[in-house]
Amino acid sequence: MTVHVEKDGAVTVVTLDRADVRNAVDSDHAQALYRAFLAFDADDSARVAVFHGAHGHFCAGWDLQAGARLLAQSREGESKALAGLDFQATDVHPPGPMGPSRLLLSKPVIAAVSGAAVAGGMELALWCDMRVMEEDAYFGVYCRRFGVPLIDGGTVRLPRLIGMGHAMDLILTGRKVASGEALQMGLCNRVVPSGTAREAALVLAHQLAKFPQQTMLADRQSAYEQWDQPLPGALHQEWVRGKDCMADGLQGAARFAAGDGRHGKFPE
Repeated sequence: MTVHVEKDGAVTVVTLDRADVRNAVDSDHAQALYRAFLAFDADDSARVAVFHGAHGHFCAGWDLQAGARLLAQSREGESKALAGLDFQATDVHPPGPMGPSRLLLSKPVIAAVSGAAVAGGMELALWCDMRVMEEDAYFGVYCRRFGVPLIDGGTVRLPRLIGMGHAMDLILTGRKVASGEALQMGLCNRVVPSGTAREAALVLAHQLAKFPQQTMLADRQSAYEQWDQPLPGALHQEWVRGKDCMADGLQGAARFAAGDGRHGKFPE
């Protein structure tokens, strides 16, 4: 199987490795990615994950050649392609067509984006909490050309991330978005030299892994769950999570009073 999982201390690296199709995903690889990220979430020793594509590309989306072969095999090819993908909003850990795209994990995932992150591959990058992008990498809803819908969260996460105006531009046109524009519109968080996204994402992941975890994860969860809640409800759920972390906050205040972390200095 060409989905590799490595441990680097508290950081788990998940690598998609299908060089012949620019890391496009078929049903087997979608299931492998889904299992890899569920295993990361259940691993108490893992704090942050880095999602990486090998051989110079993040992910070129769904493997259209595999889909075409499935359709050619029988009249039931379309129903086979859709088998197991239907789900209800109340389902726990539903798999997505691209694998983990319907999961809300309890810990952060950072995408290390090189080369193409297009169609379903762009949706996988949007699923991550942060995106570190190489200067010659690019995004794009390339599936627009073939009538393939966004069904891995693209129509949900993209407007929430970059606003409706930018999202409609990308969704309707399917155009290529290079790293400079992606950074400007908030589609990525960092732009780094070509060939360095994996290393830069690992540095960032280890930085996150050093923070007091209970507070960071509570704040992350509150940020995700505030969508579509009335302001009083969103503020209340933020308080419910935050009050359980006050012991960490008081300990942090004591460290600051003793001289730790002054002038915005972060732990080494």
